[in-house]
Amino acid sequence: MRYISTRGQAPALSFEEVVLTGMASDGGLYVPETIPQLSADDLTEMAGLSYAEIAFRVMRPFVNGEIDDETFRRLVTEAYATFSHDAVVPLNQLDANHFLLELFHGPTLAFKDVALQLLGRLLDHFLKKRGERAVIMGATSGDTGSAAIEGCRHCDNLDIFILHPYQRVSEVQRRQMTSVLADNVFNVAIEGNFDDAQAMVKASFADQSFLNGTRLVAVNSINWARIMAQIVYYVASAVALGAPHRKVSFCVPSANFGNVFAGYMAYRMGLPVERFVIATNANDILHRTLAANDFSKQELKATLAPSMDIVVSSNFERLLFEAYDRDGAAVAALLERFQAEPTALADAPLAQLRERFASHSVDDATILEVIREAHHRTQEILDPHTATGYRAAERERGEASVPMITLATAHPAKFAEAVVKAGFPGVPLPPHMDDLLEREERYTVLPAELAAVQQFVVENRR
Repeated sequence: MRYISTRGQAPALSFEEVVLTGMASDGGLYVPETIPQLSADDLTEMAGLSYAEIAFRVMRPFVNGEIDDETFRRLVTEAYATFSHDAVVPLNQLDANHFLLELFHGPTLAFKDVALQLLGRLLDHFLKKRGERAVIMGATSGDTGSAAIEGCRHCDNLDIFILHPYQRVSEVQRRQMTSVLADNVFNVAIEGNFDDAQAMVKASFADQSFLNGTRLVAVNSINWARIMAQIVYYVASAVALGAPHRKVSFCVPSANFGNVFAGYMAYRMGLPVERFVIATNANDILHRTLAANDFSKQELKATLAPSMDIVVSSNFERLLFEAYDRDGAAVAALLERFQAEPTALADAPLAQLRERFASHSVDDATILEVIREAHHRTQEILDPHTATGYRAAERERGEASVPMITLATAHPAKFAEAVVKAGFPGVPLPPHMDDLLEREERYTVLPAELAAVQQFVVENRR
């Protein structure tokens, strides 16, 4: 198994190299050169297995023997032992054929834990093997940062620097990051938005000379291992509802597209998926592209679903690579035009995407309406991101006989402000976090300037 860039100009890498590298040298993202297949027998045999065992079986082909089976199984088992629910990602039935896949039972109450509890262990394993140290730089719109910190805080060979937009994440999200006072953890509040932070991280990866030879590692969803780990819960949930003997559909609240792309990879591996529904908030580039072929940047809107407040959907590039028949030059040209002016997808790739994907956009008023409606119908309180998925699933459900699985991406306590606006008194944090709002915080506010951020990293790495 080798990994190739979506822009076609970077060298192919091994699994170990791609985990430690993150973004390709040509500015593209890595994807597997060939997609491993799960047969109907493979899927049938997963019925009734633990989540960790399913994860081992699904991810093993991507690792390709670069970690021995005994060690890889141990890393996977340790990663999912950190979750508070024995099922790791339990399914919760909402109506006759609509299910909620609860991805928020990890240490930081968000779906990012599913991948980042494993990624931290993979990084430490490879760095220890090489006798190296590394610096992590990541940008977060809220959830990735705390999950990355929680996944890497105990790693001996890593220093982690997380950039978040100053005063643009929820208080719970911020404190989950800034109250971790480990010696290798540094939080930076950028005086700008998520896209400013993401741009500085990408620029730092493109030119790493400021670190004088120290390796820079990515933990956001540009890192292939993040996508790999997320494939698993699509397989596990579909098998629990009868795959491969019946098809399922998925509705995914999305902004950066990594979560949806993981589902698409599960489909390409052989999982019988009828359709994917992409749910967006008012920052709707994914919906506009699919519905109207409007692939253009618009001004960022601050919403009640802040983790989806993103203008540029980084992982959409991976899906474009597949839709353009893995033509890296065509993808690079399209994305170059996108940076300069409003553009559109070619007819054939767009038609291909529309065969498998539907989309729906939800504004703030509707988010509040859905939180109330879902509670009335199911007694569940949804976080604002999951609320976008609930509404999109209802609107774009397709064939009623096909089970619809909506991904619940965060615990509602992480977004208590939205829950209160919807008319509820709030949602208590789980016991292990009940003192979160009283914990000491540590973070640094910096201007949205690349030089200032890089200087901070140089001065504070161990």
